[in-house]
Amino acid sequence: MSTFWSWYITLLTVGTLIALFWLIFATRKSETHKSETDQTMGHAFDGIEEYDNPLPKWWFMLFVGTIVFSIAYLVLYPGLGNWKGILPGYEGGWTQIKQWQHEVDKADELYGPIFAKYAAMPLEDVAKDEQALKMGGRIFASNCSVCHGSDAKGGYGFPNLTDNDWLYGGDPQTIKTTLLYGRQAVMPAWKDSIGEEGIRNVAGYIRTFSGLKNPQTTKVDLAAGQSIYAANCSVCHGAEGKGQQAMGAPNLTDKVWLYGSSFTQVQQTLRYGRNGMMPAQEAFLGNDKVHLLAAYVLSLSQNQQSTVAQ
Repeated sequence: MSTFWSWYITLLTVGTLIALFWLIFATRKSETHKSETDQTMGHAFDGIEEYDNPLPKWWFMLFVGTIVFSIAYLVLYPGLGNWKGILPGYEGGWTQIKQWQHEVDKADELYGPIFAKYAAMPLEDVAKDEQALKMGGRIFASNCSVCHGSDAKGGYGFPNLTDNDWLYGGDPQTIKTTLLYGRQAVMPAWKDSIGEEGIRNVAGYIRTFSGLKNPQTTKVDLAAGQSIYAANCSVCHGAEGKGQQAMGAPNLTDKVWLYGSSFTQVQQTLRYGRNGMMPAQEAFLGNDKVHLLAAYVLSLSQNQQSTVAQ
């Protein structure tokens, strides 16, 4: 900020405070001789008249208090042009960004060694550590639950993380890679390529992979659907519909449907395609926190496998 604008803001602010201070005391002085009276201000609104009484003392002191607070604030914090404030602990003056960084640095100093300890451990071991899972659970609640739910069971368009169905693989390192760098899934739209009849036939054929019955009121040519599937869909989902984790292509045979399994919903997916994105967390959380988060996510599916085994 230039010297001119610094002085302009400073003088404007200080002048305003002085004017306000003079105003409340000047008006207060003119009222000191008065006591409560029935005299009104001479105007009325809907039959209600305003008495011409002095300002209550507590109200007057509240005005004074706000000015005193303003002066103290402007001494401690930036607000008068280039004045940086005298608040200790902030090189170059306090700002909300420096306050945030100050708190982050304190947290890193306190918790950094704990995160580093777990980051040096294999994910499988971290996933068995009770304290680590509590920490990972809090990271999940703060960053992931908005999409995957507080119970991690997902929702429409967001994968369930508690089962053993993984779009890109559920081994420890793949889970961490997904969290660190994110994923971008693209299901192309087929409406213009195969037409509405093709959409209907392919939808009916795909649903048979999961043993789903098609509506009896809708004519579906499964043989035609199979032919279109083989020519257009099998390159990603495989000839048997079991998908490819390397491409993030879902398994169509396990009755797990990210966008719904009804005949209408499957047609909608084929007709207009889908675009799903898992945001990268490396820049936001850092490797050590992602390591804990990955261990927590890994533990969710492991608990499910243990339950099934029992």
